[in-house]
Amino acid sequence: MPAQPAFEGGRNIAMKVPAHHYDATVQFYRETLRLPVLAQYAPNIVFAFGVNQLWIDRVPGAGQTELWLEMETAEPEAAADWLAEQGLTRCDEAEPLPEGFRGRWISSPAGVIHLVRVAQS
Repeated sequence: MPAQPAFEGGRNIAMKVPAHHYDATVQFYRETLRLPVLAQYAPNIVFAFGVNQLWIDRVPGAGQTELWLEMETAEPEAAADWLAEQGLTRCDEAEPLPEGFRGRWISSPAGVIHLVRVAQS
C-alpha cells in the first residue's frame, strides 16, 4: 500500500455556473458582497475570497452550479498512487489542463471535482 502523502487546500475555488444564473451570480459577489475583482477572463471572473480566489465560470448547457476545489501536494506521484488506492475516480476529462501541467482532476465520493496539483511556492 502506498504511503499517504500530505495534502493541503489550494488557493483556488471554482464555481461552475449555468449561463442562466451567471449574471445574477456575478452581481451577487460584485454588488451585494462587494468582493474585489482580481481578474476577468471573459466571460469568467475571479474575486478575492479571503486568502482564496473564487473563480466564477460561465458554463453554457449546465443545469446546476458545481463547486470545484484545488488541493496541493509536494508529492504528486505518491498522491496519485494514494488516491488510486483509496478508490477515487480520476476524471481528467472534466477540463483540459495545460501541456506539462503537474496535476490531475479527481472526483470525491460526493462528486465534487478536485484539482490535485503540485504545491506552488
